[in-house]
Amino acid sequence: MISQETLDKVLMNVEKPARYIGHEQNIYIKNKSNMKATFAFAFPDIYDVGMSHLGLHILYNLLNEQDDFYCERVFAPWVDMEKQMRDNNIPLYSLETKTPINEFDFVGFTLQYEMSYTNILNMLDLSNIPLESSNREEGDPFIIAGGPCAYNPEPLADIIDFFVIGEAEETILKVMNEYIKSKEEGVSRKAFLESIVNIPGIYIPSFYKITYNEDNTIREMIPLKDNYPRKIKKVIQEDLDETYFPNKMIVPYIETVHDRVILEIFRGCIRGCRFCQAGMIYRPVRERSVNHLLSLAKQLIKATGHEEISISSLSTSDYSQLETLVTSLIDEYKDQKIGLSLPSLRLDSFSLDMIKEIQKIRKTGLTFAPEAGSQRLRDVINKGINEEDLVKAVRDAFNMGWSTVKLYFMIGLPTETEKDLYGIKDLGYKVKEEFFSLPKEKMKGSLKITISASCFVPKAFTPFQWHPQNTIEEFRKKQEYLKDIIKDRKITYNTHDAKVSFLEAVFARGDRRVSKVLIEAFKNGAKFDGWRDQFKYDVWMKAFKKENVDPRFYANRERNYEEVLPWDFINIGVTKQFLIKENEKAKEGKLTPNCAVSCSGCGITRDFKGGIC
Repeated sequence: MISQETLDKVLMNVEKPARYIGHEQNIYIKNKSNMKATFAFAFPDIYDVGMSHLGLHILYNLLNEQDDFYCERVFAPWVDMEKQMRDNNIPLYSLETKTPINEFDFVGFTLQYEMSYTNILNMLDLSNIPLESSNREEGDPFIIAGGPCAYNPEPLADIIDFFVIGEAEETILKVMNEYIKSKEEGVSRKAFLESIVNIPGIYIPSFYKITYNEDNTIREMIPLKDNYPRKIKKVIQEDLDETYFPNKMIVPYIETVHDRVILEIFRGCIRGCRFCQAGMIYRPVRERSVNHLLSLAKQLIKATGHEEISISSLSTSDYSQLETLVTSLIDEYKDQKIGLSLPSLRLDSFSLDMIKEIQKIRKTGLTFAPEAGSQRLRDVINKGINEEDLVKAVRDAFNMGWSTVKLYFMIGLPTETEKDLYGIKDLGYKVKEEFFSLPKEKMKGSLKITISASCFVPKAFTPFQWHPQNTIEEFRKKQEYLKDIIKDRKITYNTHDAKVSFLEAVFARGDRRVSKVLIEAFKNGAKFDGWRDQFKYDVWMKAFKKENVDPRFYANRERNYEEVLPWDFINIGVTKQFLIKENEKAKEGKLTPNCAVSCSGCGITRDFKGGIC
């Protein structure tokens, strides 16, 4: 345990020391000597970001409600704190009991974003845990990982002991119970891994060998033993009303990214946007009932004292009982001035009455995601909305008194032309025209439009997984073109660093050969790669060169349907044949109706039960 005296001395020299002290409302403090297994939930970014992650609150409370387990939290220290820790020989420690992370049985990382991978290595290094799984010995923690990026686990194959593919609530309890049994029997690390290899959703990279073709594509993934599964099937929770959800959440001392109660209303998405990984990997759609949600909201408000409830899902508008839920929440909490936020609203189901009720309590800016500037390209990506939807939505919003609007787009989408790019500017200007066409008495505040254009990154298990990403130079030309044509003081134009997006694509579609690059880049200073002021592109390029790995092979190369993809061994339920069909429809600009309109035959019902399908 790290002494309080040592910490007090160090924390005087860092910004936001509350990131590192723990002791928040609703944490668990247990007697570790009575615990049969300990788990460090590790978020590979700073506290401010990690404490807003719903998965942390779910697993933290789930594990701590078990008598034999103790779960504590650990986050990536910011650069000032890391310097203090290294200068004073302080290992990375848990917030609850200030225990060094290498003393835990498990260290579990959530993989939300590829550009946090070097932070995983930095956290292991600060914990004196060997970076590669092959170098870990008896007594070292098991390093595990899950989350959306685990659907292509191969770039971390040399680092992570095992992955949890899918929704972890049941799987993690099975693993922990098996560990207690193995611990009592005194078996080795290898024997424990053998004991969990057939638990659904568990993938152990060291149990498989990869062979390659002469052109560097994958030939085959070979299990080293006959009893190791050839396919890893994701795990889902079939009934969300029966699935664990915490009735309290930790309340941070400092402001975090989302400082509010998070209410998860459903999982999955009916829409089928062809660029969207989440829309494919989280199928089928499963909803929580209104009564269950109202009960959870009541408990969470009481336990946290938060003044806002954020409804969480991939596409909030598609919740079948949204109006009933929103009306009930407003009626229940309007006198307490507790606000309600509805992220992920779709333009085609923008409910004027609903928004009117919400703004009576607290008004925020509005965010819309047309994704593409032209109708042709929106059809290519299967967005399923049109320009009239956007214009009507912002007109309604302006009439109700809004004056701040954010518009999100992507550049570099498959088949994109200059005309599609011009459409981004055109839409922004049309939004402005809607505001100034209002009668003067209806104009509230000063108009502010923000257009953000991120760089398209092809992801595993999407219809666009075979497409090449634009080169950095192509992205830059498109960014400069938009910068030149968007000239209006009411419109702010934001771009994303194309070099970061390039690396994101490498790790989103990489195989296990990029693990060596990851380690080499970290050793030469790469970390917090998703933070613009910390990103070191030259370090990455030197690492690729030293390891003789061409990053363009992963990011900028078109793949054919016959190629073995690094993630092909994972069964998400959605078939490869469906993804191919969707990719071909994209080339023709053909729409696929959403799941609520008609079944598109994605294959999810063949292997998975639960939800609306």
